[in-house]
Amino acid sequence: MQQHDLLLSCSRGTPVPFRSGRKSVRVQRRGRLYVSAVAQRDPYQPRTPAELASDAPGPVGGPASYDAGSNGRKKAVIVGAGWAGFGAAKHLATQGFDVTLLDGSPNPGGLSAGWRTPQGRSVEAGVKGFWYQYANIFALVRELGLRDVFTRFTPSGFWSPRGLTTQAPVFSELPRYPTMLGQFIHTAGLFERLPVADRLTMIPLLGALLDYDSDPETYARYDAMTARELFRQYGVSKRLYEEFLKPLLLVALFAPPEDLSAGAVLGAFYFYTLAHQPDFDVCWARGSVAEKIFQPLIASIERVGGKIQGGSLVSNVHMDTTSGRITGVTTRDREGKQTLHEADAIIFAIGIQGMQKLVQSSPVLAERREFQNIMNLKGLDVIATRLWYDRRVPMRFPANVLNFDETMGQTFFDLNDLQDEYKTAPGSVIASDYYHSNTLMPLSDDAIVEKTARNIAACEPGFLQAKVVDAAVLKFKGAVTHFSPGSYGSRPTQRTSFPNLFLAGDWVRGLEHGANGLSQERAYVTGLTAANLVVDQTQQGRHAVILDVEGDEAHIVAGRFVNKTIKGFAKLLGIDSPFLF
Repeated sequence: MQQHDLLLSCSRGTPVPFRSGRKSVRVQRRGRLYVSAVAQRDPYQPRTPAELASDAPGPVGGPASYDAGSNGRKKAVIVGAGWAGFGAAKHLATQGFDVTLLDGSPNPGGLSAGWRTPQGRSVEAGVKGFWYQYANIFALVRELGLRDVFTRFTPSGFWSPRGLTTQAPVFSELPRYPTMLGQFIHTAGLFERLPVADRLTMIPLLGALLDYDSDPETYARYDAMTARELFRQYGVSKRLYEEFLKPLLLVALFAPPEDLSAGAVLGAFYFYTLAHQPDFDVCWARGSVAEKIFQPLIASIERVGGKIQGGSLVSNVHMDTTSGRITGVTTRDREGKQTLHEADAIIFAIGIQGMQKLVQSSPVLAERREFQNIMNLKGLDVIATRLWYDRRVPMRFPANVLNFDETMGQTFFDLNDLQDEYKTAPGSVIASDYYHSNTLMPLSDDAIVEKTARNIAACEPGFLQAKVVDAAVLKFKGAVTHFSPGSYGSRPTQRTSFPNLFLAGDWVRGLEHGANGLSQERAYVTGLTAANLVVDQTQQGRHAVILDVEGDEAHIVAGRFVNKTIKGFAKLLGIDSPFLF
């Protein structure tokens, strides 16, 4: 590999090349192939997103051999053009499948789809972060040969009506220590109003982090609790809860702690912040995700024969009553024309709301318990705004989290810093997103823009003198997964009771991979996993390589072992957990 191949899409300032030498270890998990990238360098040395992308090995076994013109190609229909659907479609198309990717939107791209205003200004359904452990997405960008896709890793500011609460540094640029110790040391002087005594009340939660997923029964008990109950039982201070944990969860899992599963919260905390010191580091697309990644990805799928059809809403599912296999789906376009798409294998890679509508319209699905249970699940409302100002206003942080509303999260981003098309814009361009935004949904666009501008100015007073000259507001009802208490049991697995029907998306359960929570990486990995299940079921092609997250650090492994041992002895003595009921 040439040195320039290691200088990829994003970096911390100036790209820094390194001598890459990584070996890959194959790990077989219930028939699925994961590759754990093992560094042949000091893991405590910082790595840029570009270097993380270059760690990915090439495809295992090379491309499948097939006759593109033969009638023996298996037909795969994938419903949903987001990270999960695109991931499945890309791999199956490269493995010789006759792939059709269907999406109800005329502009396929899931929640990362982008639009342009009549004036040609770019608008996107929320600004998406790409975190340190997004190994598979970074590898995809490398495979597509894309350059200048991501920013550097950036710091973030956390704000309340009283001013700046704290900031998140770029941890990978700082000396690396064992996880949790490193995060504590490097943020010790960054909290403006939260005393050390309050921050130390997080320590007892380490016991819950070591315990929550030790076995299915334990996870189910944590899942039944609210995150607020968990924090109270483990002694988290009210100040830490109100000023940091609650606003963090409102933008991480899009709901207040009283509405979130403790199990889901612990999983997200561990994946995004606590498993390793640099895990909280995040970079951003240097334009819309649709234009920077999805459009080249669509082109790569079409080059190998895959078909992508927007404006195709699935209205029914068909089954062969003799074999119990799904034989195809019917779609309806905007003119009402219906089309039957026959298939040897089908993947539904749509969100909860779309899946519920499909269950309601498809008797074949509605009679199965696993699909009936999906009707118990809920989605959360999201609003994405974009504001154009008449002047440039300097900002302290390119990414910001606001704690201004009791039950709603808000973020805002300096697009002049993050996105290429606004680097030289005469005025500031700000994207601001609201999560759990049900209270704002009835308001007019003008009222939402006014509130957004007011909150931004409360954090950055320079905006008090700036005027909004253009704005866009996008509302999405029930668009993202709600990990509510007790919802785990109603979430489906990727395998269904139909032998050739599989599910993908960040909301499915049972994924044997470290990516958790509302995660683009998790959604993409479920798409690759669903593709592997299709490969197994049809006996055509080879598995996609799936990179696992970095393994647990030694002290975490030891802590989990001690916890499991103590629980084993306690169970023999008939002693139950003192915390969970």
